[in-house]
Amino acid sequence: MPQHDTHQITGRTVAFLATDGVEQVELTRPWETVLEAGGRPELLSIHDGEIRAVNHLEPGDSFRVDRVVGEADAEQYDALVIPGGVVNPDAMRTDQAAVGFVRMFAQSGKPVASICHGPWMLVEADVVRGRTLTSWPSLQTDIRNAGGTWLDAEVHVDQGIVTSRKPDDLDAFCDKLIEEVAEGRHERQFADASVGR
Repeated sequence: MPQHDTHQITGRTVAFLATDGVEQVELTRPWETVLEAGGRPELLSIHDGEIRAVNHLEPGDSFRVDRVVGEADAEQYDALVIPGGVVNPDAMRTDQAAVGFVRMFAQSGKPVASICHGPWMLVEADVVRGRTLTSWPSLQTDIRNAGGTWLDAEVHVDQGIVTSRKPDDLDAFCDKLIEEVAEGRHERQFADASVGR
């Protein structure tokens, strides 16, 4: 039985944006949560083939890429997850297609969930101005310099953007992710409540 029986996301497609160096548990736990809630996860990356995850500093497993982000259409997805790991977002923030994809998502009002070092992508996409986020503590200066407010919290939601600090926060992160995906586009969730999406 799904863990999130009050918030089902059946039929919703969730993009996971990651590359080599992604923190494995920050990819796999939200992925499993999306599946349990009835959603369909899809792995996007800056290159095709496979990406190699890490378990902190140790090599992790490899994961098959479903689509190169430069060939993906943000309109085909209902939500975006950006896992952490130091190397993962640091590599992706130099890829204009990845940065543009994140920017389109954040501007669309569709849910974006990012954990640990993942919010570096939100900084690079210039979508943190005026928002409050949490992250791995080393990102707080970058978030403030980008016009955001940094908060030390297990999980925080600001206008559809879900952020958390670290793997220990994954339970709260995954719960808020599913809740936001179930609600849909932030600016339309009340106006279009009768439409269903």
